[in-house]
Amino acid sequence: MFDPTKKRKVSEEVKTMFPTEVINGLWDTLRQMKKDQIVVTPVIAFVFSDDSTDDEIYVMGLQNSGSVAKEYSIKYSGKKDFLGNGTIVVVQDKPKNISMKISDANKALA
Repeated sequence: MFDPTKKRKVSEEVKTMFPTEVINGLWDTLRQMKKDQIVVTPVIAFVFSDDSTDDEIYVMGLQNSGSVAKEYSIKYSGKKDFLGNGTIVVVQDKPKNISMKISDANKALA
């Protein structure tokens, strides 16, 4: 699951909503989750915390409807206007790629 040699696909919505550094930080977080051996499902939801410091933001990686969850920090010191919106990014392991998109739950609220 989440083989690092698979092609990565990032939706245009994610690219528009988040800076490249944050997107790269989510990929790094996924790698860390694999290293921590807590990846148990082919779908991981990343929920952004409203809290941040000058040089970090925080995400919670959720699996199995939240029964597996762990908070991670992402180094980021840029503009943080994407926080506080309840945005959830979903990373899904597919047969030929790993995709990153905005959660359908966020789209339903729009």
